[in-house]
Amino acid sequence: MSTEEQILHLHLPTLLRHGIGAGAAQRPALFGEGAVAAAVTLDRLGVQPRAVAFLAKTVRSGGVRYAAGLEEPFPGEEASRTAREWLTGAASVAADTDDDETVARWFEAVAEILALRHRTSAARR
Repeated sequence: MSTEEQILHLHLPTLLRHGIGAGAAQRPALFGEGAVAAAVTLDRLGVQPRAVAFLAKTVRSGGVRYAAGLEEPFPGEEASRTAREWLTGAASVAADTDDDETVARWFEAVAEILALRHRTSAARR
């Protein structure tokens, strides 16, 4: 089992590039450790789950390439820069709407994990 610090060493743009597309060998890692790493990263940057869920809807509606061009995909400069890196990695290999859907589902998974982190930390207080 990975600790938070260990999981944060994953390079998510690379994992996204290898986790989407036909025959994506890293899809299980993308939706497993990758989604957890993204949630931990965004939690530390103060991003709310609803912002991640909204980005998932934006990817689903406009495509990953469109979302990668957003000036501020999340509130805050560092969070936006991080999201653009992830989206750019995905956009570099996204070939069709199926790939856009995979990225949207990944962001939805990240939003759910982030919401769970928020609920459990609130319950501990």
